[in-house]
Amino acid sequence: MSIIQKSFGKMKDGVEVFLFKLTNSKGMEVEIINYGATIVSIKVPDRNGNIEDVVLGFDNIDSYIKPHPFFGAIVGRHANRIENAEFTLNGKTYYLAKNDGENHLHGGNEGFDKKLWESQIININMQESLQLSYFSKDGEENYPGNLEVKVTYTLTEENELIIDYYAISDKDTVVNLTNHAYFNLKGHNKGDIFDHQLMINADKFTVTDDKGIPTGEIRDVKGTPMDFTSLRSIREGFFSDYEQIKFRSGYDHNWVLTVSGKVAEKAGELYEPDSGRLMEFFTTKPGVQFYSGNFVDTIGKEGANYKNNSGLCLETQYFPNALKHEHFPSPILKVGEEYKHITIYKFSTRN
Repeated sequence: MSIIQKSFGKMKDGVEVFLFKLTNSKGMEVEIINYGATIVSIKVPDRNGNIEDVVLGFDNIDSYIKPHPFFGAIVGRHANRIENAEFTLNGKTYYLAKNDGENHLHGGNEGFDKKLWESQIININMQESLQLSYFSKDGEENYPGNLEVKVTYTLTEENELIIDYYAISDKDTVVNLTNHAYFNLKGHNKGDIFDHQLMINADKFTVTDDKGIPTGEIRDVKGTPMDFTSLRSIREGFFSDYEQIKFRSGYDHNWVLTVSGKVAEKAGELYEPDSGRLMEFFTTKPGVQFYSGNFVDTIGKEGANYKNNSGLCLETQYFPNALKHEHFPSPILKVGEEYKHITIYKFSTRN
């Protein structure tokens, strides 16, 4: 596996942004920029060996700087939603940006997706990896604690993209990091994702209100369009009249994964029948947000016209709104403790 670095353009203040291309001997390529620690492209073969880019994105830095649906970025300090944009920690209430109606989303007005990360190519077990680092100052977006964050991307010879998350703070704080890549296994410019087939290793999901905020109820998926315990098409449930689907104009929910959290375990798989491409995902995190790309409308790479449902996200995470529900796994990071999580996206084909 090798990593090549090149310029991806400059910020408005003249600071250069770099793109890193990770390649292996199997023909897989992953491109990442240090703005937002963002995955720009993932190129993998289909069952006939034809290579396509299977994530949505842009081919210039200006488009990433403008508002967009978090294509490929690392989002934080707290991914997903916090109700009423406030939380209480150690008896103190912290008021956050209301950037999703009355609620807080993906770290605020200038979350980690809008930051320039420091980059370093490092060696892990005789293999090159890309390590991206960001120092979030105490009070940034009104979160407490000076937080050191590192995200390491590794591409293996088994066509695995490993994302290794690390953080440590000098004060008690909250941390919930994820990657917001939009996948379309037909190809980033090949239409909608309705005929993709999805399996999620989860018997339950967190019920939301009409604003996408988990209410605290954890409901069985059995007998509902939320049941992805075996591989089935997204189309099948997407057009149902189930209240949870209608609330969000499609899927935009957190599933309660059947994983231990101790090692990266299989959380699910995504399969595209025409191409034969399969993406399995593994994680140490307790939840995954399946978002069916319900609000996407922009021009992307190579002039591609991305419409709603052109890509889907599988964001491994702590549950949204966990700070308001004590029975949800806690995103609180105590001073001196280490936040460590791993998520793996593994690509292959089926006949």
